Amino acid sequence: MYGDTETIRRILTETGDTWAVVGLSGNRSRAAYGVAAVLQRFGKRIVPVHPKAEAVHGEKGYATLADIPFPVDVVDVFVHSALAGAIADEAVAKGARAVWFQLGVVDEEAWERTRAAGLDMVMDRCPAIEIPALGLV
Repeated sequence: MYGDTETIRRILTETGDTWAVVGLSGNRSRAAYGVAAVLQRFGKRIVPVHPKAEAVHGEKGYATLADIPFPVDVVDVFVHSALAGAIADEAVAKGARAVWFQLGVVDEEAWERTRAAGLDMVMDRCPAIEIPALGLV
């Protein structure tokens, strides 16, 4: 398993409140839209990252992580596994403290690189499931 309970709890409660959500657009039918709303209700500031750079849930969007002009604590990744490793590398370069790959997003090499860089990481999990499962709401 890529992300034990203690790591998941730490990311959700101690790592910081600014979450860049990569793949988040205004498309209400996409999982990222609903998960970002859950994160907001949990007290996180979400930062949409999508090529369209559109505002979502009242937050300004950016085309890339590098375009965000302030620090982010967690990078939550809703892109295909083949693209996720590059996003994890960008998260390391951005100075994020943790990377979260959503359900179905798996890249073992990215896991190794990200952990080796000193970041916490969770893979193939969803914070909208983990928050209530850990009794955090």
